[in-house]
Amino acid sequence: MPGVLISLYLLNVGPEPSVLQPLKAFKDFPGSMPYIGAFASYAEKILVPYVEKIEEEQNRIMEYMQGKDAFEIAGGDFSFFLSPLPKTTLCYIFYRADEDFSASATCLFSNNAHNFLPLDALADVGEYTSRKIIQLLA
Repeated sequence: MPGVLISLYLLNVGPEPSVLQPLKAFKDFPGSMPYIGAFASYAEKILVPYVEKIEEEQNRIMEYMQGKDAFEIAGGDFSFFLSPLPKTTLCYIFYRADEDFSASATCLFSNNAHNFLPLDALADVGEYTSRKIIQLLA
């Protein structure tokens, strides 16, 4: 399936530069409503059980996926940027569990990521990137 995403990206990408900020939640892209639930489940919630391990391995994840720290921009307990496609940056923001709240993971996109892929494919990029994060923890 990643090959299909790359093909869709190549069909849709143009000369427009990527704009990182302000970061956008998937639900804020026009026409995303049919995909919001699946995106939350397959790109964000699947990471929640791994938040502690992701924090321990974040430098290795960023090194492997050519990412960078995002704490200064995105906050959270820790956060990082990953760019699975040249003009598509994902920002993962994590919060550790504490006595009042369970752990959480949020995946945001570069501001104009929707200009480079159809929305269903953009959701898939989030899902596949999250699955790769989990795979790197093994």
